[in-house]
Amino acid sequence: MRMDELCEGAIAVAQAAAEAILHVYRGEFDVEHKRDASPLTAADLAAHHCIVDGLAKLTPDVPVLSEEAANQVPPHVRRGWHRLWLVDPLDGTREFVKRNGEFTVNLALIEDGVSVFGVVQAPVTGVVWYGGAALGGAFRRDGTITVPLRVRQPATSPLRVAASRSHRDARTEALIARMGPIEEVNLGSSLKFCRLAEGGLDAYPRFGPTCEWDTAAGQAVLEAAGGCVIDPRGRPFRYNQRDTLLNGDFFALGDPALPWRAWLGE
Repeated sequence: MRMDELCEGAIAVAQAAAEAILHVYRGEFDVEHKRDASPLTAADLAAHHCIVDGLAKLTPDVPVLSEEAANQVPPHVRRGWHRLWLVDPLDGTREFVKRNGEFTVNLALIEDGVSVFGVVQAPVTGVVWYGGAALGGAFRRDGTITVPLRVRQPATSPLRVAASRSHRDARTEALIARMGPIEEVNLGSSLKFCRLAEGGLDAYPRFGPTCEWDTAAGQAVLEAAGGCVIDPRGRPFRYNQRDTLLNGDFFALGDPALPWRAWLGE
């Protein structure tokens, strides 16, 4: 399959999942909680089944690792997958429950640990961001209008810094205080990566737990637009390389030249 065909097929799968999410979103729904206390709704499960079925038809030879079924795949099995789809059917369930519209569908194609292509679909607006090294660029599609993406480089003061409404801690507050003049932007889910990719944000520092499916699609899009996602040692994020699927701390940057080490106090 050519990359352009794969791209359009993956976007169609994400859009179908978005419709399944909206069907639940427009009505009344119950909220359950997983073992880690994170919320779970019928929309998460509907999108999961839609994506798994859709990707099985699109790329039957590529396994799918989805948030809603990840515990069913032993680490030694998935680590033998050199190519896989890493999926978050509904990223930002807390935002979904709040009904603020800031949630997404995330699909990422992983090859030997690298997120080479990603799709981020916003169900409420219908906007989709997609791209990656495998596609040779990053793009934003709103209806029939598609535009290429490029980060803001060089970033200038005041930096526009992404903050999560649902996840904030003292370390993040201390780091933001070391960044100098900033304009703080509150935004949920992987929309932060997309805003970075299109030049609307400069930095997204994140301390505390996330999972690999939270960042993989956004990283592919952001890197293809000229940005980066790195750990506190400056290493790009890699996927499906460990027994755990939890991410460590990271910086997502529009301009990779930003002085993130100084922000850490090093």
